[in-house]
Amino acid sequence: MSEQVEQLAAIREIRDIMARSSRFLSLSGLSGVWAGSMALLGAAAAFWASDGRLFTNEPLISLGYGAEHWPIANNPKLPFGLNLLHFLWLDAVAVFLLALIGAFYFTFRRTQHTGHSIWDATAQRLTVNLCIPLAAGGIFCLAMIYHHVFVLVAPATLLFYGMAVLNASKYTLNDIRYLGILEIVLGLLAAFFSQYAIEFWAIGFGVCHILYGLIMYYKYERKTA
Repeated sequence: MSEQVEQLAAIREIRDIMARSSRFLSLSGLSGVWAGSMALLGAAAAFWASDGRLFTNEPLISLGYGAEHWPIANNPKLPFGLNLLHFLWLDAVAVFLLALIGAFYFTFRRTQHTGHSIWDATAQRLTVNLCIPLAAGGIFCLAMIYHHVFVLVAPATLLFYGMAVLNASKYTLNDIRYLGILEIVLGLLAAFFSQYAIEFWAIGFGVCHILYGLIMYYKYERKTA
């Protein structure tokens, strides 16, 4: 009996080693909670700056592009004389940088706890497969902004982010693929119901990340914290 137990233990150890060599398993759920919180703050700032009418301008919906006054309209409540478009740019950059810094910090802290490397071969493959769709989506969004197709920017960010997460899921925890699928679904809904695009964006990048992060934390991290 003891020999069988030892064999089963050896098999489990081999399986764990193979999993660690092919998948990056040190993603922290707390990084998802942090990123989701930053996204909600960013969405709230955009909603406030646009007086709650970010995607409800009639020419923006009916013609597929914003009236010329929309992206450059001065808003006296914005600081430093910023117009709406500039404020939204700064808002998006701030959310991205803060989310990235938080993700690195919490993931690095988890790798320190588990003894794994934060930049091994699996982490590199994960990063490459995540960044290729993200880079394509970012360039595509810039092209839409250049052509004043503002109404589809928020849906496109959800769609490309979902595809990036789905593409990278084979190099990390299986659970993350469901997050990617959900982001894609929300992006498609936002494309059809553009008047609620900022709400779909907040749900996708904010609420979904927070819920996913909490589930991952309680499922994989809490017992080892």
